[in-house]
Amino acid sequence: MEFLFIVFYTAVLALVAPYVQMGSDRYGVLVPPAIGLATGSVLWVVLTWVGFSYTSGWIWSIVMLAMPVAMFFGSRALRIHREKLDEQALAATR
Repeated sequence: MEFLFIVFYTAVLALVAPYVQMGSDRYGVLVPPAIGLATGSVLWVVLTWVGFSYTSGWIWSIVMLAMPVAMFFGSRALRIHREKLDEQALAATR
């Protein structure tokens, strides 16, 4: 049941992400939410395995703060990588 809250939070972040991030024409609109959902899921499992309780505020705070951070930096890294690849492809055609 708690995982459904993470999925819902990802949907909310997916609605906001295109308006916050620049350069989203380099990747699909679903890439940042996929990064956030993957990060949140893995972090949730790891924190549960470590011993955090589902009712603890710490597990919720860590996951809810890490997801948008991972979305931002993951999308930014992907955009930079794709720009470099585009520049290399353009230089190869000259």
